Amino acid sequence: MMSWVRFTVTATAFALVTLISVPLQYFFLKAGWGLRKRFPIFYHRIVARLLGLRIHMHGDMATQRPLLLAANHASWTDIVVLGALKELSFIAKIEVASWPLFGMLSKLQRSVFVEREKRGKTHDQASEIATRLAAGDVMVLFAEGTTSDGNRVLPFKTSLFGAAQVAIRETSVETVTVQPVAIAYTRVHGMPMGRFHRPIISWPGDVPLGPSLIGLLKDGAIDVDVWFGEPMTIDSKTNRKTLARLMEKRVREMMLSSLLGRDLIAPADETPESVAPVDSAILKERKKL
Repeated sequence: MMSWVRFTVTATAFALVTLISVPLQYFFLKAGWGLRKRFPIFYHRIVARLLGLRIHMHGDMATQRPLLLAANHASWTDIVVLGALKELSFIAKIEVASWPLFGMLSKLQRSVFVEREKRGKTHDQASEIATRLAAGDVMVLFAEGTTSDGNRVLPFKTSLFGAAQVAIRETSVETVTVQPVAIAYTRVHGMPMGRFHRPIISWPGDVPLGPSLIGLLKDGAIDVDVWFGEPMTIDSKTNRKTLARLMEKRVREMMLSSLLGRDLIAPADETPESVAPVDSAILKERKKL
């Protein structure tokens, strides 16, 4: 009974906040005001509180620009979590643009929508992301290409990492900073979440959005760790495949450090060329989850 009371209250508050925020953000975008970048932080912080998300940040976002953030992706709430921390925009799959409400919210946050399955459009999409990077916008790439179950990091797709190098080739910038970001949901109502309870928050690709949203509005009280890892500066000679592999390794280390409760983060002096396809020690730790 209490969970449904909570759902009614939080859903009503979410609807009211969104109804007020959407026209405001639309106006800020049309007017070109600086608030168009800052206002989403305010909105996401309110939504995070309504959803019961307690965010714990480790490290900080790099100050260098252009900046591409390479993150894992376990849930639609990742948008709320990251959006509540910093001024940034997201690289989202094209299907998101047509979703009720969430598609509109994504557009208002100035997301770039990509068609990952159409290889012929990869360069055009990378060029759009590169233009935004060169303009100083921080872009978030959910590099797995889909959502996971929250217990592991899926292999990173390499194609859109090329946007960083396109920014170097097609604009006036000489280098781009790429920073790994790990999101780990660790506790529910103060208790360790573990594999059994992680479906409360995780949203694998084949799970409908509606039940996931309703479940979180009913339950809430989720602790989430956000790790900003050691940034790396790349140039035109950096190999995007080895770059993706390095970012995947660092994100996996940071995520497992939260889930396992111990430090698995390697020294930050690695280069893309020094990274094996999958670190065997990390793989062993992952199997314990």
